[in-house]
Amino acid sequence: GDVLLLVLVVLLAVYGVIAVYSASNYTAQIDYGNKYYYFGKQIIGVVLGAAAMIFTANFDYRKYKKFGIVFYAVGLILLMLVFVPKLGVESYGAKRWIGIAGITIQPSEIAKFAYVFLVAGIIGNDPGALNTFKGIIKVCISGGIVCLLIMCEPNMSVTMCVGLTMLTLLFCCGLNGKIFAVLLVPIALAVPVLIIAEPYRLKRLKAFLNPWENPKGEGYQLLQSLYALGSGNVFGVGLFKSRQKYRFLPFAESDFILAVIGEETGLFGVLLLFAVIFVVIYKGYKIAGKCNNFYGFTLCVGITTVYAVQVVINALVVTGSIPPTGLPLPLISAGNTSIIVFMAMFGVVYNISKDNKSPIYIDD
Repeated sequence: GDVLLLVLVVLLAVYGVIAVYSASNYTAQIDYGNKYYYFGKQIIGVVLGAAAMIFTANFDYRKYKKFGIVFYAVGLILLMLVFVPKLGVESYGAKRWIGIAGITIQPSEIAKFAYVFLVAGIIGNDPGALNTFKGIIKVCISGGIVCLLIMCEPNMSVTMCVGLTMLTLLFCCGLNGKIFAVLLVPIALAVPVLIIAEPYRLKRLKAFLNPWENPKGEGYQLLQSLYALGSGNVFGVGLFKSRQKYRFLPFAESDFILAVIGEETGLFGVLLLFAVIFVVIYKGYKIAGKCNNFYGFTLCVGITTVYAVQVVINALVVTGSIPPTGLPLPLISAGNTSIIVFMAMFGVVYNISKDNKSPIYIDD
């Protein structure tokens, strides 16, 4: 298999532990009296993620085909549980987490991959599914349900991630170009409608267009992110020497960790980080291209696309290229659910790469 893929994923995860510690030690000390609070949690996430990755890397991915609908159903149930009183955890007006015995889980991180497994099962069992109306409806409706539940949390960033993954899967799995173009129209129209539907999204859009209009309100986070990136210059202020992490930049350890990385390592460090990320994405699609069956191909494209889309959206938000929205940088940002799930999924991609050395066969 592609061992380098696993090595790069582990390197990113380990670097994420260092970045999380640097970005969070001050706020962790203030909020929890322990500067290693987020650092310790991230180490636990990476260890569990590595264990999950070892398992999925050695488990025959073709055995997942029968359980696509089960994974999808579990994903939907988890998404609905966030709305159950005393079970769903609310933060900053959003219900995106489930709290059980002191353990917090973010269902959307699981649901987006559960959807990928469902689509892979549909295409794997019938490679010509997208040539039929029934097949197209299955893929679109199932994706739409996931998007609807995530949007109700609300979480527009993950909704965009699932939506773009759905479009990529439809395109890569052979949907007719004209039908694909027709599908783009309602999806494109839905974006402004969703923005208008929620007042806070309009405020974020306004802040994006002119953050200086309200520098202490809606525009604050974006301005602080830009200050961090600008301060980094070419080679940065030095590892662990960020100034923005001292309560200036909100969510420095999670959604805006890239800004702290840019401040500490500069443009050079950010480019090096994204070079590694690019290789991971490239390898994911390359493994998909060499796959000898439709199920593995679809699964690999879906997993890689979720990762790629999330990276791009996070980078665009942090650099002020699109309106602010909460989405972590996968494998780097703080968040155990994310790190465990992503590492497990790259284990699946590695398992597919091992199978690519086998002779071509026709799916059952």
